[in-house]
Parts: sequence; C-alpha cells; structure tokens
Amino acid sequence: MKKWNSVFANLAVSYISIVLVIVLLLCSVFYIYFSKSYEEELHSKNQLIIDNTAQTIEATVLQSVQQIYLNLSLDKTADIRLFADSSYKNNLSKAIDLQELLQSQVAAHSDLIYAAHLYYPEQNVMLSSNYGLKFNANQGSSAVFFADWMNGMRGNKQNQLWTTTRLIPQDIYSSLPNSKKEALITYTHSYPFQASGENSDLIIAIDLKESAISGVIRNMMPAQYESTFILDRSGSLITGSDEEGLGLHNAPDSSITETLLSQAESGRFKDTINDAPYAVSYQTLPSTGWKMYSAMPASFFYQKLIFVQKLVLVICVAALLIGIVLSGIFARVSYSPIKRLAGRIKDLSGHAPENVTNEFKFIDTAFIRLNDKVSNLEETLQANSSVIRHNVLLNLLHNSNTREKLAEELPFLGISQAYSHYCSMIVNSGQAYAHLSSREMQYVVYRMISQLEGASVPEAHIIAEELPDKTIVILVCASETCDEFLEQLSRFVLAEAKQQFQLDFQISQGCWVQDIIEVHQSYMEAQNLIKYGYFLPDRSILNDRTLLDREHSLEEIPQAMLMRFRDKLHARQAHEIAAAVEQLVVTMREGMYSADYCRFVLANTVYVYSDYLKNVRYQQHEQGHLDLYNQFNETRNIYHFQEWLVSSLSACLEQMEKRNNDRAVSSIDAAKQYIRNHLSEDLSLETVAAQVFISPKYLSKLFKEESGITYTDYVTSQRMEKATALIVNNNMSVEQIASTVGYRTAAYFIKKFKERHGCTPGNYLRHTVKQA
Repeated sequence: MKKWNSVFANLAVSYISIVLVIVLLLCSVFYIYFSKSYEEELHSKNQLIIDNTAQTIEATVLQSVQQIYLNLSLDKTADIRLFADSSYKNNLSKAIDLQELLQSQVAAHSDLIYAAHLYYPEQNVMLSSNYGLKFNANQGSSAVFFADWMNGMRGNKQNQLWTTTRLIPQDIYSSLPNSKKEALITYTHSYPFQASGENSDLIIAIDLKESAISGVIRNMMPAQYESTFILDRSGSLITGSDEEGLGLHNAPDSSITETLLSQAESGRFKDTINDAPYAVSYQTLPSTGWKMYSAMPASFFYQKLIFVQKLVLVICVAALLIGIVLSGIFARVSYSPIKRLAGRIKDLSGHAPENVTNEFKFIDTAFIRLNDKVSNLEETLQANSSVIRHNVLLNLLHNSNTREKLAEELPFLGISQAYSHYCSMIVNSGQAYAHLSSREMQYVVYRMISQLEGASVPEAHIIAEELPDKTIVILVCASETCDEFLEQLSRFVLAEAKQQFQLDFQISQGCWVQDIIEVHQSYMEAQNLIKYGYFLPDRSILNDRTLLDREHSLEEIPQAMLMRFRDKLHARQAHEIAAAVEQLVVTMREGMYSADYCRFVLANTVYVYSDYLKNVRYQQHEQGHLDLYNQFNETRNIYHFQEWLVSSLSACLEQMEKRNNDRAVSSIDAAKQYIRNHLSEDLSLETVAAQVFISPKYLSKLFKEESGITYTDYVTSQRMEKATALIVNNNMSVEQIASTVGYRTAAYFIKKFKERHGCTPGNYLRHTVKQA
C-alpha cells in the first residue's frame, strides 16, 4: 500500500490517464475543432499577407511620396515660391533652377513618380518637371489632365489631397489616337505646410505611378493578385489587374459595399459572389484612407485541409502508443526533482522524519512554515514605504492608475481625508545645480522637500517628491481653491532656496482640479508652463495662463529673420550677427511661439553655426574640439544663450580673420575668378566675400593692396571689357549686353560705358567698324 500511495505511483497513473484522455478527445473532436481552427489559421495568414502588403505600400510608396514633398518644400537651393506673386516676371530666369529641382526629384525616384508640379493659384501658373512653365494653367486642351487635383485643392479645407487613378497620355499635347498612356495618382499638398488648399498660394503636386503600387501587390501576393485591388472612399478603383477600370467606380457588390462602409481599419468576412462562397479580407491604408480589398474562393482554403486531416489521424494513433511509453519516463523524471526538494527540506529543517511516505504533504507543511516567514518579511518591507510612495505619486502624475487601483495606493501618500481640490506645482532649478556636487544637490532637494512637507497648513496637505529630471513636484490638496495660497507657497520656496543655498529657482503652477485622478491635467499644465522659464528667466513664478495659448500656436518666426543670421554669419559681420541674435531673442520672448518650437529654432541656429564652422574647416587648436551642442544644452536661459552664442561667434570670427592673413593671395584670386565667371549676377562686396569665406571689409582691403584699385573699379573694368567684346563680336542689343554683364537697366550701362570710353556703345561700334 505504501508503494501505491507514493508520489511516483500517483505520477505514473496520472500521466497515463492524461495521455488516454487527450488522445481520445483529440480523435473525437478533430473533425469539428481542428478543421475549423486550421481554416481560421489560413484565413489569418491570408489577412497577415494583406496587412504586410498594405504596410509595405504605406512605407515604400505613399510615405516616400510624402517625403518627396518635404524634400521640395525644405530645399534651399531654389525658391519654390518664385511665382507666388506678380514679381515673378522679373525672375523668369530662376525658373530653370526650380524646374531642375523638380526634375532631380523625379529622376531620383523614377520608379515611384512620373512628374512633379508647382501650381500657383493666384497667378494661375504651373511649373512642371515634364511640361515646363505653363501660364493660364487651367485653360487649354492639356488643362483637363490637371483639373482634378487643381480644382480639388482649390476647394479643399485640408492641406493635402490624393486623387483617384487616371490615365494620362505620355504626350499630353499630341492629338494622335491610341497613344501610350500612364496610370497616375496625384498627391497634392499646400505650401506653407499648415495652410489649407483653398488658402495656399502654392500647391505642390506629385504624380505617383500606379505601377509602383500594383508592383508591390504582384510581388507580395502573386496568388491573390488577380482578385486584389485598392478602392478609395467613394469606391473608385485605385489599382488592380484591370487597367481599363482604373479610376472608375466598381459595379455594386455587397462585399465591396460592406468593406467601404466598415469603420474598422482591417477585417475579414465571408460572402457569396457569383453564387460561390468567398473569403473577403480588407486593410485600410492610413495615409490615404483607401481600402485594400482581396476576395479568395473558399475552396482555396479547404483543399489544404485534406492532407492535414489524414496526417493528424495517424499522429493521434502514434501519440497514444508513444504516450503510454513516455508516461513512465516522465513520471520518473518528474519525481526526481520532488525527491531532491524533499531531501533538501529535510536537510534545512533539521527535525523532519526519516521516512516520508508522501512527499507532497511534507512539502506542503514546509511551505506553510515558509509563508509565516514571508509575512514577517513583508512587515520589514513596510519600512521602505518611501520608494513605494514615490512610485505611487509618479503613477498619479502620469495617469497610470485606474480609479480602483488609485484608491488602494492613496494611503501610501499619507492623505488622511478626502479633499475637493488639487493642484500640481513644479520647482525647476534650471542650471542652478551645476556648481554643486551630487551629494550637495541631494542635500538641497532633501531639505526643500522636508520643509515643504513639514509645513503646518490648515485645511490643506502638501506632498513633495523629487522627479528623475532633478525637479521637485509639489501636490497641494485643499478643501477649496486658493491662488493666494499658491502664491505664498511659491514665494516661500524661492526665499528658502535663496536664503539657505543661494540658488535661484523657478516655479510653475498648474490648474486646480476637483478629482485626484485628474491631477495629471494640472501636472501637464505646470510642465507646459515651466518650459517657458528658459525664455522668461526674469519670472520666478510662472502662473500666467496666457502662456498656454502659445503652446497651441502654429505661428512661425519669419524666415527672413532666420536667414539674416545665416547671411550675416557667412558675411562675417560680427556686429550684425549680434543684432540678428538679439532680434531673434526678443522675438521669441515677445511673440506667440511655443516653447518647443523656440527650442527647435535655437537648436537649428546652433546647427547653422556648427555647419558654417565645418564648411570653413574651422579648428580650435587651443581648446580642442568645440562641442557646440553640449554648450547649448548647458545654457541656463535665453539671455545666457545669447551671451554664449555671440561670445563664441566673436572668438571664432576673430581667429578665422587671423587665419585669413595666410591665404590672402589665394582669396583674391578666387574672388577675381568668381567675378569673371558671374558678371551677370549680383557682385556686391558682401556676396563675393561670402563666396571666398572672408569679410567684406577684408576683401576690399585686399583688392586695394593687391590690385592697386578699389573693388568697385575692378568689377566695373571687368564688365566693360566683357561688354566691349560683346559689342564688337556679337549681334546683340544694348539691353541684352547690359543684362549679360550685370546691369539692370540699359541707361545705367550706357552711362558707365560712356564714362570709360568717352562715347556710347553705338558710337563705339560704328567707330570700330570704320577703323576695320
């Protein structure tokens, strides 16, 4: 009896019983359960293929097209707003650079896009990579090929639009029938980025090849390609195997209708199509809202089940035989650790019986004793409640708790009664801790928290904790709202920090909320306010709610102001650079710009500075590597940033000015070469100085010393030499010659020519002909 009552015997019987039950159950329910399960798995795999295909289209095609728009809108090599106003008539020559920009993008992505266009609604002008410059763009026989996206964007309150697929002749100006056509989908987006289609002064349109999408489907879903296509919200065919139906509405079909009306991003269902059962799957493309639709015959899934059914039947029989054999082995293997565990417990307890009949009962008794010891350990852990308290407060501030879980954790915060109003405050040190050691910093935080929580405040309770970013969060629990109390508490904290530690803090005050579970809203508001402390260092208490309006502002600093810094930097005009930085700082402080946007602009300004130093190959020999971004991150506030940036720039410019003395000769030669090659362009002293990376004042000095004439006289002499050669050797008008050598008006050119040669260009030509 003792052997049959042992753990080993019980395990052996249990394993054999389990094997018998499982095998019999598997055989009896196989045709009901497994067939359906396998069919569902096949459906799921089919849905997974569609999902992966949709994600591939989204990532490699649609998002790539949107990235092309960003490349065009952010490109600085050409002015994409060239035709935005009537002044474009004076700058038609720049249209070539703009068209080359479009053509370069089309060439770089020729597998995706067919053409790129810039359309200016107010001027009714379109510049295309394929069709060139077109005035009155919405008129003429070719206008029909652009009408859908032009008209669609003019009345669009959004900033982007995807058109349906349409067939466009490769030569839109040809009247030959049966000319080769290209299936295109046009992505249009307004410029500036935030403007709606009806309010934008520039529309960027990119023609996407339909073959780029259908090629992805053909590669990833070869078996389902013929029955897979993409529809827009209205049911028009975007892509599919039927090229003649592209852009047209599909015939009414219950499965297609159900797919279009579905609000779900993806799904699958069964339907009857042409009296045959089909499995329908669909997936939504996030960028466009199009539906990817695939309908496969149900027989496609059932055929794969026959072999699997036979195979599993054979496996069930084999499993029954093998299971009985393995039951004995598993029983022995399972019994070994139990036996070792019982022996280990006997060794540790020191008072266990020698012969144990049932090891399970023996282990159960040992665990009861262990539970008692664990209970004692839990009491010890209560002493470490400060860590728990910290985590509870973090969860509360980040809204990580349900109401039920919060009710369980509130006692750890020491809130003894239910308050009706709650407010979060953030104490930010900025860079005030920079000169303190880690130990001194911890002491300051500990003292501040102790004084806050030790304050006796009637009808209120204060909780203070250090956050991972070294700020201190204060949670005020009160019976009623009292902004005056928050003001007094803020001044108390500031005074204590200044008096005891000589530290300057800033405090932001969030809004009052009536439920403790909504404290995260107050905390988020305090976080948003504290960000403006960097730009408003003169405000020690940040409670002005008008600052929150800047958080949602879409205003941007004028591009001219940002370009001014870069231009003055390239011109190496230290005083102008300082004025540009000061203007930028004042604009950020007084304008309605969000703090994150301002930080981005400052970082971009540092990037422009860093990029300039890289371009001029600046090396700081004395101090090693110039880590601009680390220095930027260590600035305490906007004034400190201004002081650091201006000081750093001045030092760098001074060192580069010294370095320029060693390369004066090469610089003057480069300047002369640039002047000779660009006589028709702007040759102001500042422009040429920026090209050879020296200051305008230094370039003027070099010309006087090296050439013996002033910079202006040299430029004039070169232009007159070029003009004289054009008069004698070319059949050009005076206006054309004046434009070629860089004069805006023929009258001014004639005046300069007469000053140098004593006669007009016409008289000079006649005199030359007579002498010949």
